[in-house]
Amino acid sequence: MPGSFSCGVAFTQLWLTLLVVTPVNGQHEAVLQSVVYLQPPWTTFFQGEKVTLFCYGFGFYLPQKTKWYRKNKTQRQLRSTSTLEVRESGEYWCQADNFLPSMHVHLDFRQDSLVLQAPPAVFEGDSVVLRCHTREDIAAESLKFYKNGKALELSGPSSELHIHHANREDNGQYTCTGRKNWHLKYTPSNTVRVQVQELLPRPVLMATPSQPIDGSPVTLTCQIQLPAQRSNVQLQFCFLKNLQALESGCSNSSEFHIPAIWTEESTWYQCRAETVNSQTEKQSIALKIPVQRALADFQTYIMPASKLVYEGQSLLLNCSVNGVPGPLKFSWYKRDMLNKKANIPKSSGAEVKISKVNVSDAGEYYCEAKNSRRRFVSRAVPITIKVPVSQPVLTLSSGKTQALEGDLMTLHCKSQRGSPYILYEFYHENVSLGNSSTLSGEGGGASFNFSMSTERSGNYHCTADNGLGAQNSEAIWISVAEMTNNRSAPVIAGITVGLLITAVGVFLSYCWFSRQAGGKPASDESRSPSDAEPQEPTYYNMPACIELQPVYSNDPKEAVIYTEIRRTQPKPKPKRADRAAGLQTFVTVKESESPRSRCQMAEKN
Repeated sequence: MPGSFSCGVAFTQLWLTLLVVTPVNGQHEAVLQSVVYLQPPWTTFFQGEKVTLFCYGFGFYLPQKTKWYRKNKTQRQLRSTSTLEVRESGEYWCQADNFLPSMHVHLDFRQDSLVLQAPPAVFEGDSVVLRCHTREDIAAESLKFYKNGKALELSGPSSELHIHHANREDNGQYTCTGRKNWHLKYTPSNTVRVQVQELLPRPVLMATPSQPIDGSPVTLTCQIQLPAQRSNVQLQFCFLKNLQALESGCSNSSEFHIPAIWTEESTWYQCRAETVNSQTEKQSIALKIPVQRALADFQTYIMPASKLVYEGQSLLLNCSVNGVPGPLKFSWYKRDMLNKKANIPKSSGAEVKISKVNVSDAGEYYCEAKNSRRRFVSRAVPITIKVPVSQPVLTLSSGKTQALEGDLMTLHCKSQRGSPYILYEFYHENVSLGNSSTLSGEGGGASFNFSMSTERSGNYHCTADNGLGAQNSEAIWISVAEMTNNRSAPVIAGITVGLLITAVGVFLSYCWFSRQAGGKPASDESRSPSDAEPQEPTYYNMPACIELQPVYSNDPKEAVIYTEIRRTQPKPKPKRADRAAGLQTFVTVKESESPRSRCQMAEKN
């Protein structure tokens, strides 16, 4: 059956490689075994069937010489070929070239009507197939599988039982049964015992050298011994430092290199081995590496004497060593905040000088002294670069410097450069409002909130200080926008303009109607009264009084406004101007408590 064969191949690359680790002169060497591979991948067959055995060296290396062995009642050597066809029961094994002999494979050829075929070994996470192999007289629809004597329920008649991701709950005795055509009696198969084994043992973490000298490199090795039947499983390895993964995670390499290890690092290391699909993993016991301090006596001098250097200053480092035979060669190195080591190329011998330091020069400096046999590393000298703050910038969150009374205002002060800690302080007319500090020199700055009022109008500024001199921001003027409660003026102005337009319209209409009717003014044009003589206004067909309605505003406190319209005759002017003079209309706006009183007075007159 093609499906059964392909699934069986996955776990019958049998007895691949057994890594036997033995200490030799303090080193560890791997002793490799030969590999036996079966096709088809079963160990139980019908009498008359055959199986082909293949012999390989480690890593499926094709050997030059092969020896086959068989043990039935007696042990004897078979022919020396890379493949062997087998039709008889017994134990078989091989030896490829100079590898160790392979593990024994027990093959069973039976005369039964049906046999249960299974892989020779099952491990955690395996996909297992148990095959009920029958002769032609067994009805396929009658096949049943049993575990520990209890029938298993399958989705339908099948000659295969699939176990996905095997675990220890799948352990047990398995059989299958079937009946011949037209028979009621079921025939049992052979019994197969499934024992799920541990795939990954606990790995062992080793350090080389086991007791490194201060500042020397160390190689960590994650050693694990896979079972011989699964020595071809692909693994990936992860290395941890104080339970945190090192560098970029896991890889297929079982080694990890530490460029330099230090006595100051009281650190626990671990490794983890896991399958590529991450279904199975095991972690080693934590290992603390004892780092030995070098016997050399180093003396490190720095100028200035303080380890705190201001940006722009010069820095001089000098290293000397006692107790180490010469000649010595010195080198200077620097470790940054990410623990990356870099050589300082401008260093001359035991001295290194930086004319003007900047932020990138901060880190831990150490020197290395080498003679013809070994090297010595000094303790690290931490150098901190202090950067003065730049002029802060004061901004308003709203962006508007004029606000209404009661508005919430937010001032924000920020310096683009400066070493932490930075202290920000806010001022109103040179009076401090409060302060706030921030860790980062390139952080978000600080903010101050207040409620706007008339008393809060004025100049605002802020300062930034990290101990190297305070810096003042530019001032910002913030004022309160005034609001008026007297809304009668716009109302009166609007009413006045409206009434003026109405009066002009009435006057023009009256003039037009008078001319159409041929009427003349009551006054005599020949009469020329003196300019000083007062004249009373003359009315033409005008009603005695127009009673006006009050106009109200929305403000209950305001008085009621009334409007009265009069038409008067202009004062006499010189004759030359008489012809150009016309009637003028005046609009008088007066406040009165009773609009009817003036009308009543007019009627009486």
